[in-house]
Amino acid sequence: MDNGVLLILAVFVPSVGAFILPVIGKFSERARNGAAFLMVAVSLVCSLALMPAVLAGKATTIAMRFPLGFDLVLTADALAVFMAIVSSFIGLIIVMYSFGYISHYENRNEYYTMVALFLGSMMGIVYSANLVFLYLFWEITAIASWRLIGFFREKEHVIKADKAFLVTVFGALAMLVGFIIIYSQTGSFDLSVIKESLKGRPLPDLVVLLILFGILSKSATLPFHTWLPDAGVAPSPVTALLHAAVLVKIGVYVFARLFIATFAFAQIWHTVIPVIAAVSALVSAGAALVETDMKRIIAYSTVSQIAFIFLGLAVGGQIGIAGALLYILMHGLAKGGLFLCAGIVEQNTHTKDITRMGGLISTMPVTAVSFLACSLSVMGVPPFGGFFSKFMVFSGAVNTGHVWIAGAFLIGAFLTILYLFRLFNMIFLGEARAGLAREGSRIMVISVAILAAVSLLGGIYIKYPSLFAQFTVKQMLGM
Repeated sequence: MDNGVLLILAVFVPSVGAFILPVIGKFSERARNGAAFLMVAVSLVCSLALMPAVLAGKATTIAMRFPLGFDLVLTADALAVFMAIVSSFIGLIIVMYSFGYISHYENRNEYYTMVALFLGSMMGIVYSANLVFLYLFWEITAIASWRLIGFFREKEHVIKADKAFLVTVFGALAMLVGFIIIYSQTGSFDLSVIKESLKGRPLPDLVVLLILFGILSKSATLPFHTWLPDAGVAPSPVTALLHAAVLVKIGVYVFARLFIATFAFAQIWHTVIPVIAAVSALVSAGAALVETDMKRIIAYSTVSQIAFIFLGLAVGGQIGIAGALLYILMHGLAKGGLFLCAGIVEQNTHTKDITRMGGLISTMPVTAVSFLACSLSVMGVPPFGGFFSKFMVFSGAVNTGHVWIAGAFLIGAFLTILYLFRLFNMIFLGEARAGLAREGSRIMVISVAILAAVSLLGGIYIKYPSLFAQFTVKQMLGM
């Protein structure tokens, strides 16, 4: 099949097909579930099929021209394909898990519609090479996540969904102003044309700041982080999507796409951004240490770990950037697993308060082992994949002279170990306090086991994702 067709299918099968799911659901829930799974699988398979061309150094680009520079330009290069594979694979596991988790709730048609639209929009962001369409797909994810966070329709949940929507949308509007300023200077929204026009000149600081507002708000980085822990009111597969595969990773992806692969910024930002990230990592890790809500603890962990990705990307250097890309993969796998495990625990204990849990390893052994494996990867314990990505990010920071910032992140890494061991101990070890509990459905348990196993295998066979990450960095830097 032609690579251009593969690229179109990867983006538009889930994003357009999502609207067919409610119709299918009127006749057969099983068919609707299968169709949702198939749509996400198409994105994954098509992205994998694009990899041979990427490895051969050939990017695939298709374009549809519209007036005023609003051109639909899709490009599959190494960075886009890497991010598309990570997002669609984790998204596929989350959809599979949803078959068991969502089966007894209302609004199931809307749920699968929004999940498919969410993941399709992520493909749109990943493959977009035009700032206008990047922004449009970015906002579609905001609409889908707003509906998903408020899935249960309780007043408190709707308020928190509105909060997430407002924070991310106003951040995106600031980013759009930055895009318009770039257009006024270059006469184009197409990334390739802008790159050629700027010829390596750094963007004005105001433009960098405006774009960062959008990126940091979407990535729930301090001071825009508070919406993410509040989003824990959503169903667990939704929080897994928000934290692991899609929403918060959009920001770090766009940072890599714009500020590494396309634009340049003044040297001061190579210090300012790591400092912001370090504060975000430490504050959120401290919050995770004292929180008692299981999902909020994992959410604060996400805020902290996203900061490590920003560290690797912002300090520059091949090792740091490659480590950040690996971090996106390894954190996505492990954090997705943690949230899905939390969903099993919550459904079977009917609480998110860890002070009311304990001893669940005896009745939920597979969930407990999967939770521990994913926790060890997030902590950065070898041989799990998280160790190698974290090591490379630290190495990149030290090699570029950011030793004291690396020291601050080392404290954050130590706090990660403390709060995750505390979380595992309170839930699964000690005396049972949550009454009778049991494993989740077979499909849910298989889903978390897959993510735990891949987190381990990703470390054992780190050579392969590491080589692709390094190849991606060289292509981004034009080496």
